Amino acid sequence: MVDLLPDQTRRWQAVEAVARAHFLRSGVREIRTPLLEVTDLFARGIGEATDVVGKEMYSFMDRSERSCTLRPEGTASVVRAAVQHGLLSQGVQKLWYSGPMFRYERPQAGRQRQFHQIGVEFLGVSSARSFGCSQRKKFIAF
Repeated sequence: MVDLLPDQTRRWQAVEAVARAHFLRSGVREIRTPLLEVTDLFARGIGEATDVVGKEMYSFMDRSERSCTLRPEGTASVVRAAVQHGLLSQGVQKLWYSGPMFRYERPQAGRQRQFHQIGVEFLGVSSARSFGCSQRKKFIAF
């Protein structure tokens, strides 16, 4: 894991400002989810057989003996929040998020165990193409 020093923080803020402005113009609303979730959320959302769940998550037992995980990605938490708070009953949800994610992987050039990601989720639509997107989700990580 690395520190974001002032010059890097300034660059991150510039990228985030461009993303925020674009999302605002596009009617995509921001959602903020916890850094820590119940491990089962990611096992169900990402898939128990994936490398992320099997080898790369930072998971631990809390004082109440619940398995908790630092979020390895944003999609599962966004979907959980939308379901839990009834957002899907309010029609199509165009949501964006940003923040730190955590994966326990062997350090390689350009990869960190804590990284920052901006992501977009379109919920309640059959295809993101109806919004002019060629992919369901686009993200920036650094």
